[in-house]
Amino acid sequence: MAQTPAKTFRPATQLVHGGTTRSQHGETAEAIFLTSGFVYDSAEQAEATFTGEVEHYQYSRFGNPTVAMLENRLAAIEGAEACRATATGMAAVHASMLSHLKAGDRVVASRALFGSCHWIVSTLLPRYGVQTEFVDGGDMPGWAAALSRPATMVLLESPSNPMLEIVDLRAVADLAHAAGALVVVDNVFATPLLQKPFELGADIVVYSCTKHIDGQGRVLGGAVLGRKQWVDEVLTPFIRNTGPSMSPFTAWVLLKGLETLRLRVDASCASAAAVAEALAGHPAVRRVLYPSRTDHPQHALAMQQMTAGGTMVTFELADREAAFATMNGFQLIAVSNNLGDSKSLATHPATTTHMRIGAEERARLGISDGTIRLSVGLEDKDDLIEDLIGALDALSAGSTGNTTGRSETRAAAE
Repeated sequence: MAQTPAKTFRPATQLVHGGTTRSQHGETAEAIFLTSGFVYDSAEQAEATFTGEVEHYQYSRFGNPTVAMLENRLAAIEGAEACRATATGMAAVHASMLSHLKAGDRVVASRALFGSCHWIVSTLLPRYGVQTEFVDGGDMPGWAAALSRPATMVLLESPSNPMLEIVDLRAVADLAHAAGALVVVDNVFATPLLQKPFELGADIVVYSCTKHIDGQGRVLGGAVLGRKQWVDEVLTPFIRNTGPSMSPFTAWVLLKGLETLRLRVDASCASAAAVAEALAGHPAVRRVLYPSRTDHPQHALAMQQMTAGGTMVTFELADREAAFATMNGFQLIAVSNNLGDSKSLATHPATTTHMRIGAEERARLGISDGTIRLSVGLEDKDDLIEDLIGALDALSAGSTGNTTGRSETRAAAE
């Protein structure tokens, strides 16, 4: 049956209907084609499929109907010509870069990257003869200097993980294109709903679908979006032959996640803004970072590029001991290095997500031992605020934190 028309619908509708292709059975929910391979009507059809004369699924590592529905829906939401799904978000970042780069090429990257992305740029790419250079994301003269000579690719994330640094996407894209580089934007923190990197000059957009797109702690997944020619001729052969394919079941779960993405992101954004306001008023908190607050260092730029502040709040306490005591004092908020979930999650970047980049690099990024990254979920905002303020009040009163409170509270709830 024909694919659902895509061009006339608004984002909330696309999240539910975009890319849907029904089988001959006319199912309401997307079908899960949980199969490794496909059969042909004849040997001649098989040959024509492999030569490209006939469109027919060959093998689920190459393509699968359920995965294709996810790819088409994501492309429709993002405003991209094409999309390829991957097994994880890091597989998406890796594939987007390694499919395009070769020895002798040059990559310029924002210094403020997720730890594993930072490792790809700082450690992996140089092993294969790719030159790399880091730039502070907000330093436009630094970008101009780095891109004053030829480059092949630019990698950045905005807002950044975990300090919510904003990069001027349009300005960097203009510099990158003049230097001959493709611009890859990790748009995970903003989600497809809050920021449109393609409209700001990006060539490639990557996601960890694990985060808001699933948003319920169930599956891992990634996506790479870009122009059809690049996806078909550069990215697809790499994915096809190296094998970071997505499971059809995972794709189905993510399709279900997309149906509620708008509701979840809007709710979490509203709560995150309220949480940031409450944290800013507590004496134990040295600073709060949230893009829609006027005290964010790049507030004006953030609001030019984004439609809301996002679901992430970062705040700083005096030191590691204060951060650990506060996190151990939470009764509701879970300690986890994941984000974008329906459950609120807090992590200490210096000892988790950004531990391996080293103390010197963390200092350059502004990640102190007192930094806590909070992913705001779907709980009642007043319960979240009470949990945060209660833990901070205990800290201010000299408490070492209630290390057993979390397990006792959950056991009682169960």
